[in-house]
Amino acid sequence: MNKNPLLQDFTAAPFEALESTHFLPAFETAIDEARAEIEAITAMEDAASFENCIAALDYTGLRLARISSIFFNLNAAETNEEIQKIAQQVSPALTKFYNDITLNEALFQRVRSVYDRQEDMNLTAEQKTLLDKKYRHFKRNGALLNETDKEKLRSIDEQLAKLKLTFGEHILAETNAFQLHITEKKDLEGLPEGILEAAAHEAGNRKKKGWVFTLNYPSYLPFMKYAKNRELRRQMYLAFGSRGFNGNEHDNQQLVRDIARLRHQRALLLGFDNHAHFVLEERMAETPDKVHSFLEELLEKARPAASRELKELMDFARQTDGITQLEKWDAAYYSEQLKHQKFDLDDEKLKPYFKLEYVIEGVFEVAHRLFGLRFQPSSDYDLYHPEVRTFEVYDEQDRFVALFYADFHPRPGKRNGAWMTSYQSQYRLSDEEFRPHVSIVCNFTRATPSKPSLLTFNEVTTLFHEFGHALHGMLADTRYPGLSGTSVYWDFVELPSQIMENWCYEEEALRLFAKHYETGETLPKTYLEKIKASSNFQEGMATLRQISYALLDMAWHGEDPSSVEDIKAFEEAVSKRTELFPPSAKTCMSTAFAHIFQGGYASGYYSYKWAEVLDADAFAYFKEEGIFDPKVAALFREHVLSKGGTEEPMILYKRFRGREPRIEALLERAGLL
Repeated sequence: MNKNPLLQDFTAAPFEALESTHFLPAFETAIDEARAEIEAITAMEDAASFENCIAALDYTGLRLARISSIFFNLNAAETNEEIQKIAQQVSPALTKFYNDITLNEALFQRVRSVYDRQEDMNLTAEQKTLLDKKYRHFKRNGALLNETDKEKLRSIDEQLAKLKLTFGEHILAETNAFQLHITEKKDLEGLPEGILEAAAHEAGNRKKKGWVFTLNYPSYLPFMKYAKNRELRRQMYLAFGSRGFNGNEHDNQQLVRDIARLRHQRALLLGFDNHAHFVLEERMAETPDKVHSFLEELLEKARPAASRELKELMDFARQTDGITQLEKWDAAYYSEQLKHQKFDLDDEKLKPYFKLEYVIEGVFEVAHRLFGLRFQPSSDYDLYHPEVRTFEVYDEQDRFVALFYADFHPRPGKRNGAWMTSYQSQYRLSDEEFRPHVSIVCNFTRATPSKPSLLTFNEVTTLFHEFGHALHGMLADTRYPGLSGTSVYWDFVELPSQIMENWCYEEEALRLFAKHYETGETLPKTYLEKIKASSNFQEGMATLRQISYALLDMAWHGEDPSSVEDIKAFEEAVSKRTELFPPSAKTCMSTAFAHIFQGGYASGYYSYKWAEVLDADAFAYFKEEGIFDPKVAALFREHVLSKGGTEEPMILYKRFRGREPRIEALLERAGLL
């Protein structure tokens, strides 16, 4: 039998040597190794110290962490039934292992003894943070519970691990199951040539004549924006909005109730009022009250603007097509038409200037000018799919900084959306430095037989956003893996990503990469002015929408959800104050709300708006000094990007900015003042 590549020494992930059968044995071996490392710490006869207990604990399970990152990214970016079955086996095993650590009484007593004696230890700020994080991790995962309650916690965590996986599998299955097959040209009115070519290409791939549209974002979003046929927009909208809500084998309603109920039970077990109180103990926002106050302040500012924008949109739809009742499947279409009328600008005019290769070069050049980074394409690394690209990243002194993977286009085995992940964190062990291996995964418009991959402006900002997360991982400069890169408070993690989007609106940055894919002509100044002028278009409505998602998240997790039977009625009650269009009985937000029921945003969806305050305030500093100012860039790198979670986020932010962030920067940028 071939040696298991996951159990050999490897520098970069050995994707091409991997078979599905390698994963379970690799996980079993790595869990056993990590368990032995934990036992060695626990059995030590010497008194517990920071080094032999806290630091040693942070360095345990490094092989297991790498295997997990490889496997779970494959499950998100290139999954199949076999991998999904393995995930259902592996997730509870991992949950049990990590519970075994946090519920290990002897280990906790060693951690606690270091925590209680820290004043005598002369620890650095980074060491104090790691100690506090480890102690709280034990406490927040049941170390202080009695044996009966520890067993209850184990059971809850194992159930949650399986339920969250199943939730995501159902969404992917529902996304892949739907297709809108069009054979009549008259049904395509309004759709741009590039979108039609992609749809014809999709139909060909499926051995069909005509055009096929799917629920993957590069297909779904343009259809909703441009298709004049209202009935087909309705069909697409209902298919997208009803994922997990169809009463079939992929229905997520019971999963939503179970996940919310188990999270609440877990919080009560640990002495918290609810899951939101539990989560926010480790967030900048601190309490549900602060989150609600923040959202209410934004709501107060956004609602008048949203009402004006909605009236303008309704008037426009009535005057244009005699629409007397605007529905949710009309919003994107008439917004795009109105935007075109007001600014003479649409994605189809802009896309020729945003060839994917040029945008990649552009984001690399922005990183070079800000942080001195150089990205060198390499074919020396294994790939999990032929479309993945790899780059070696170097600094001004030609020192190796990171390995960077990028995966840009939708596939049946890839979930929707865009995300950043890490295959290896940055850390130092003894005298050796381990540099990070970072990846971004997106679902951008594909090339067609006649055109390269041309991005919408929204896809451009998405690329910059995910690249900001990647920079947070790449430029990490910490000692301990548990504090490295994006290992920060969840409402701080979006600052590096969201601030990068700002460069997409600046002429000095756009000149670097926005050029016509055929003529090489740079983006005309008139287009740039229109992009900036339209950047606040319907900002009130967009803000209201984000607030509605955050309020729904807090409603699920900020109170006892056990009485919720009718998910749809629950949603409608929560969103009454933020709803702009008539509700649709056939759609449901919660059943496909992967951010909170599958990902890590439960009680944290507000953090997108929270981080917008930080990024608007931070970018205002760049604007004051120059968007490529080396001094401001060095401060941002030193105090935000390199520090990871080594200190409290507000301390790091104030070191960069010289003061706390001000909400006015966001309100001004959004035109809501």
